[in-house]
Amino acid sequence: MIGGFLILVYRRQIKNVVGSIGFAEKIFGAGGTWTFLALLGVLIFILSLMWAMGTLQSVLTNVFGGILG
Repeated sequence: MIGGFLILVYRRQIKNVVGSIGFAEKIFGAGGTWTFLALLGVLIFILSLMWAMGTLQSVLTNVFGGILG
């Protein structure tokens, strides 16, 4: 959760280091790098919260349990 939060807080510094992300600019248009970093931070935060609560493991077991045995 901390990693996702840090991405949201420090996305300006991340963009200064990484620069523009080509595929994000192509998909989201102008300002796509900012949008991508915000979505990435929120996604990491939510998945981390689900992992901490055990929800993500349940979802993965139900979805992939039949395939993996």
